[in-house]
Amino acid sequence: MDKRLGIRLFWLVIGVVSLGLGAAGAILPLLPTTPFLLVAAFAFARSSPRLAAWLDAHRQFGPLIRNWRDHGAISRRAKIAAMSVILLTPVLSLVLGFAGWIIAVQIVVLSIVATFILTRPDGSA
Repeated sequence: MDKRLGIRLFWLVIGVVSLGLGAAGAILPLLPTTPFLLVAAFAFARSSPRLAAWLDAHRQFGPLIRNWRDHGAISRRAKIAAMSVILLTPVLSLVLGFAGWIIAVQIVVLSIVATFILTRPDGSA
């Protein structure tokens, strides 16, 4: 197999898997959407111009991707959804009986993620 074809195939698989997880995240409450869509957009840009253009023009997902790409922005709606999941995750872990150290790690990591999200400009999507 040609090396460039192998690399394109790698990025295509990453893009398809990320798009699937992002689409599932649009339905499932504890699975994030935006990070997976951004990874899919990145991967499709390296593997399939047709899929990259399709994702960019998508009615629901396109605005999130364009806001991030063009302005480094996350829409207020996406921020609210992300913060809701971030706040619910340790609570759910506590209810499910996860070990204290796991919850502590979650809180530290999710606090860093929340800080990053909240310091991005608001987009219009």
